[in-house]
Amino acid sequence: MEIYIDGDACPVKDEVFRVAGRHGLKTYLVSNQWLRGAASPLIERVVVAEGADAADDWIATHIGDGDICITADIPLASRCIDRGGVVLGPNGKPFTEAGIGMALATRDLMADLRERGEVNSSAPAFTRQDRSRFLQSLEQLIQAQKRRTAAG
Repeated sequence: MEIYIDGDACPVKDEVFRVAGRHGLKTYLVSNQWLRGAASPLIERVVVAEGADAADDWIATHIGDGDICITADIPLASRCIDRGGVVLGPNGKPFTEAGIGMALATRDLMADLRERGEVNSSAPAFTRQDRSRFLQSLEQLIQAQKRRTAAG
């Protein structure tokens, strides 16, 4: 089990490093530019070429069955789920196989409404509760993946 962070706009990188380090998990911080963070042999920074989906493409190519991706990007979440990965949003809410279709449809609908000027919305502010929920969700997810792996 490895962890992949869609790093450019991720507000919980330090939290992932801390939890992953406690479990001894290799973590990839993938971004379009070098990002600072904790120094550890378990953390690998991957800087991809410039491009809208370069980081997403790298993660989707490398993630495997049982690996974890941290992202708010719904299309990337879908690609990771298709490859057997599990996906957790920075707010602590998981993306699931059962719900990803609806999430993609809602995303597309909202993009269309914004394009037409019918909706003018932005992402909600990231709160302390989101951070706390994320830490709890990541810990539970890692524990569940470890049990799944041990059960074979």
